[in-house]
Amino acid sequence: MIDLKNLTIEKAHESFSRGDFTSRELVEEYIKVIGEKNKELNAYLEVFDDALSQADLADEKFKNGTATILTGIPFALKDNILVKGHIASTGSKILENYTAVYDSTVVKDLKDAGAVILGRTNMDEFAMGSSTQTSAFGVTKNPYDISRVPGGSSGGSAVAVAGNMTLVALGTDTCGSVRQPASFCGLVGLKPTYGALSRYGIIAMGNSLDQVSPFAKNVTDAEIIFKTLSRYDKEDSTSVPESLRASKSKELNSKKIGVPRHLFKEGVDTVVMDNFKESIEKLKNSGYEIVDIELPYSTYSLAAYYIIMPAEVSTNLSRFDGIRYGYKEDGKDLREVYMKSRGNGFGKEARRRILLGSYVLSHGYYDAYYNKALLVREKIREEIIKTFEKVDLIATPTTPTPAFKLGEKLDDPVAMYLCDIFSAPANLSGVPAIAVPSGVTREGLPLSIQFMAPHFRENYLFEVGKKFETLQK
Repeated sequence: MIDLKNLTIEKAHESFSRGDFTSRELVEEYIKVIGEKNKELNAYLEVFDDALSQADLADEKFKNGTATILTGIPFALKDNILVKGHIASTGSKILENYTAVYDSTVVKDLKDAGAVILGRTNMDEFAMGSSTQTSAFGVTKNPYDISRVPGGSSGGSAVAVAGNMTLVALGTDTCGSVRQPASFCGLVGLKPTYGALSRYGIIAMGNSLDQVSPFAKNVTDAEIIFKTLSRYDKEDSTSVPESLRASKSKELNSKKIGVPRHLFKEGVDTVVMDNFKESIEKLKNSGYEIVDIELPYSTYSLAAYYIIMPAEVSTNLSRFDGIRYGYKEDGKDLREVYMKSRGNGFGKEARRRILLGSYVLSHGYYDAYYNKALLVREKIREEIIKTFEKVDLIATPTTPTPAFKLGEKLDDPVAMYLCDIFSAPANLSGVPAIAVPSGVTREGLPLSIQFMAPHFRENYLFEVGKKFETLQK
């Protein structure tokens, strides 16, 4: 019997190398658990029928000595990451039958490393949501409490890992879409520097914000995945050349953590705030210097995000018109084809954001809203870069509340959007951030702390994250 709950990439690799069990045996165990749990949790939309043959190829690599650290490691992938020959629906009816004709770069790199791709996971439609309740294929439930949400939009990937239905997973983070479900499901979620991992072959929500991001049970596993997938990709115009990455890298010396306490004044649950204070105290007692900082422009990060993101959404989703590909309904003329196809193909949240984005980009409002939001974004970016001249890391809670009840915020979009309040600054500025488990509530719901670091200094996040993990034991 394989101990799935405590299994890590390093432990699995050592077991494969020693012959304790094979990749095939591990994949069979995960497929068994998926069969037992997925009907209730709805984490997977599809388990790939070639998973076992992928595992057999991985086992051959161990026999012939060509295995890498990720060889044979089972991954689950969010449903917006293209895998050649498989459906990529982004949780939407409008793409329910779209089959990818090429591999995304991150999938190609995983295949080259010998990883096993188990299947595709549920998500908020087109990554629009913070709860994985807007998917056209049903809601996903939190394995800690099935009456609660797992977070979103990458909730399916989070639940697959937390529910022991895969070892690790990939999601995408546009505004906490990996960090928030990591927080709600007791996992580590890493949002890398914008441009660190290739976005080629990822169905975009917000081009200037999306970043492929890993879920793992510990910081070391997240680091292994990041180091494997982080590289320059000429296919991706947003990918950053290696020369610029290297110039940013340096060791963490002063260990100074900035805390913007003024951002916690409203909307943060008492249990989250108490846990955060305890976490900061642990870091202080272990040798970190805690410094109060002010991020006045970051106060407006959520407002800026919810103008910029819908603008990019409305542009990206205009291609799904019932003419070229995707869901289509016939009509008496072109206008009716558009209305029926888009009206019935997109869900309520997608339509809401398309309308909002079209509005802020329209004549007469472009300068008043969209351009002003871009100016605020640049101020936030400058503010965070300047702050990192004084501190090495910035710490906040990952989310303002623990996992909330299914359906609780669905009729109040603003309350749902406020779940992203601590996530937005990292996406708007492009800096890396990591969510690390920091305890549980009395009811046993996970809590989490978030650290942000300067551009391309993910090593800072890995160092503080590993240290924090030891303080939790």
